[in-house]
Amino acid sequence: MEGLRVLELYSGIGGMHYALKESGITAQVVAAIDINTTANQIYTHNFPDTTLWNKTIEGITLDDFNKLPFDMLLMSPPCQPFTRIGLQGDIADPRTKSFLYILDLLPRLSRLPRFILLENVKGFESSSARDRLVKTLMECGYTFQEIMVSPTSVGIPNSRLRYFLTAKLSAENGSTQSSKILDAFPHPAESGSPERNAALDPPHPATCQPEEDMQGGHVLYKQETKIDAQRKLSQNNDLSVRQIQDFLEPQREVNVEHYLLPPRTLLRYALLLDIVQPTCRRSVCFTKGYGRYVEGTGSVLQCCTETEMEKVFRGLDQLSEEEKLQQLLKLQLRYFTPREVANLMGFPQSFSFPKQISTKQKYRVLGNSLNVVVVSRLLQLLVS
Repeated sequence: MEGLRVLELYSGIGGMHYALKESGITAQVVAAIDINTTANQIYTHNFPDTTLWNKTIEGITLDDFNKLPFDMLLMSPPCQPFTRIGLQGDIADPRTKSFLYILDLLPRLSRLPRFILLENVKGFESSSARDRLVKTLMECGYTFQEIMVSPTSVGIPNSRLRYFLTAKLSAENGSTQSSKILDAFPHPAESGSPERNAALDPPHPATCQPEEDMQGGHVLYKQETKIDAQRKLSQNNDLSVRQIQDFLEPQREVNVEHYLLPPRTLLRYALLLDIVQPTCRRSVCFTKGYGRYVEGTGSVLQCCTETEMEKVFRGLDQLSEEEKLQQLLKLQLRYFTPREVANLMGFPQSFSFPKQISTKQKYRVLGNSLNVVVVSRLLQLLVS
């Protein structure tokens, strides 16, 4: 196949671009577009030769788009209008304005892109925005496939269930079949797990509990139900998923003191933590609030594995503040480093941050990004 010309919208830190490289598809990103200045600094740092437009999508005219004809459109529109923890404004949310603008422009392009890939959160598949997308694609002559996929399906020990839509012009020999997509993402045997890969045709609202409700971030160690405990045990016993330790930085390269949870956080939020060990095969979704907020933002790592967690938490509520802290400190709990989060999200070792980007900013942009390996597999299926 000749090299594809690719337009990357909502380019962020370059997750789609890295997925394209990972896929092995011969392609060139002719332009990337985003308004997040921090993300743009990181994107330019990693892809200095790619044209990056730091402007709103609505500010780009139809003529501008026609001047850079593209074969593939990659996009991950703002997810806030579709998450349960937000206001669920859907198309009434101002943040969907740019996406609706794209849907308006698509039929009027001088040349339609042959391939489209879109990523978003659970909740998008039951939205009015999704309905408008599907209507536009059908009117333009696309066949499409929708699926919910988590990185656990490609052996990565991190839950990040997301909605994906892949579309191709009908002249491109039809759509990717649901069975082929599901075969490419064999689901690990997680007993009772809410994370089930599913091809959506049509989308079913029941498949779409919010990430924050079901990823384990709200489950407390001593308050978790038997089902929660069994689910975690099942995930940790699933040999199709790699261990957390495969994604950790070498100990000599990590200043552990910098990432240890402070005493105040331990005392106040100990029971809210999702704690994993290096040998675990699971971790909960990392969000943009990781490192600042505790509940539902991502797992923390137990560095001292010789200490039994159950012994530390047993009778914890009956101890004084000082005794409680001494017990919790035995676990040596720390945050995953930004590099480790990037590893769990499939970013290659060649990915790096500019020196001026703070740790807080790194967590924030990673939490807004996507899993590179999952998108890479979908791109391979789309173009094959």
